[in-house]
Amino acid sequence: MPNSSDPTDNPARAVGVNHVALEVGDIDAALEFYGRLFELCLRSRGKNMAFIDLGDQFIALSEGRSQAPDTHRHFGLVVDDIKRVVRAARDAGAEILSASGHDFLDPWGNHIQIVDYTEIQFTKTEPVLKGMGLQHLKKSASALEELAAKGLTPK
Repeated sequence: MPNSSDPTDNPARAVGVNHVALEVGDIDAALEFYGRLFELCLRSRGKNMAFIDLGDQFIALSEGRSQAPDTHRHFGLVVDDIKRVVRAARDAGAEILSASGHDFLDPWGNHIQIVDYTEIQFTKTEPVLKGMGLQHLKKSASALEELAAKGLTPK
């Protein structure tokens, strides 16, 4: 908690997450798998790394996974259509971990949780949504309440 009136004495504030790095067994297979689930764009690629744009963020794929499948450790991806992602994950052979299908393991044991944009407390600006072709997405009443409680109600 900040305890000084001088902002330079207080800890830095996190603004967001730049990217997540996933360890996979094979870059080509990972690009094919994630390309079946999400609209993605290959940002760059090296011998053992690939960077893929997902929305206005990116994920790094790193070849060389050696640990066991994740159980509690996971990351959440925000999507515009959960049902479509769950169906694609099932069709791609992902191991579904929950009855809702919102949690699954990719072929290398990375635990992915799918979250609906309308239900979460962060929001994208109108220009970002428009640039992504998602200007039709609206927040649920509960998400708007969470945003308002933090003084972050979208205009």
